[in-house]
Amino acid sequence: MVERLPPSVRLVIFDLDGVIYRGGHAVPGAAELVGGLRARGVLLRYATNNSTATRAAYVERLAGFGIEASADELVTSTSATIAYLHAHLPQVRRLLAVGALGMLDELHHAGFVVTAAADAAPNHYDGSRLANRYDAVIAGLDQEFDYRRLAAAASAIREGAVFIATNADLRYPTARGFLPGAGAMVAAIQAAAGAEPPLVIGKPEPGMFVTALEETGTPPDEAVVVGDNPDADMVAASRAGIRSILVLTGVTSLADAPRLEGERRPDAVAAGPRDVGRLLDEWLR
Repeated sequence: MVERLPPSVRLVIFDLDGVIYRGGHAVPGAAELVGGLRARGVLLRYATNNSTATRAAYVERLAGFGIEASADELVTSTSATIAYLHAHLPQVRRLLAVGALGMLDELHHAGFVVTAAADAAPNHYDGSRLANRYDAVIAGLDQEFDYRRLAAAASAIREGAVFIATNADLRYPTARGFLPGAGAMVAAIQAAAGAEPPLVIGKPEPGMFVTALEETGTPPDEAVVVGDNPDADMVAASRAGIRSILVLTGVTSLADAPRLEGERRPDAVAAGPRDVGRLLDEWLR
């Protein structure tokens, strides 16, 4: 299925899990597709909702699959959050962070004063005010999420901190099935704080793709998103005004594709990287 073709392609944005690799294994043909595009001078970006690892860690992982990448080519929900803060909330400096060490490291290296939520409250939190006032609470996936972190984050939001979620995925797939995602922590914090929904940076919101466009100086009609998840990748692409290719190497089957509608409907469907390459060959002529 191909509905709309771009006049040219300057930037290709790849999702990672389900497109470039599945768990610990490369998707066959992905490295060749990426290498071919790079050789032709196409700009590349890799976009993932996962906030637990640094961009440097993703560069290392991609290298293990035979894919050359730089940290600047990675857009994680954490790096997109940082870009959003710098561009739209420059007054935000002091952060209370609910998330993994990778997220905290990225925030710290971006120049923010970061306090882990686990360190912001005593062992037996009594509901008293936090000693420090925070400009924002940043919430991502935290596999050690507990009452102390919940209490600290909720208190900071009630005291005026801006509430920002790196992404709102309620669950994520693993080899053993689905596990709670960042959205589960975000929902708990929102409920405990009695707050309005947070500003969500990751997919399906368009922030990550908009960041990629802005950083490369690419207009939306010269970019293509390649993803496997209609609810995240296709919706985010649609909201960013970018055309999309749905690849059937992840969470979507061939039988599901024709039933996709609205923002979830891609502009083209490809069985795998080789078919993506053939589509892009047509668009790059």
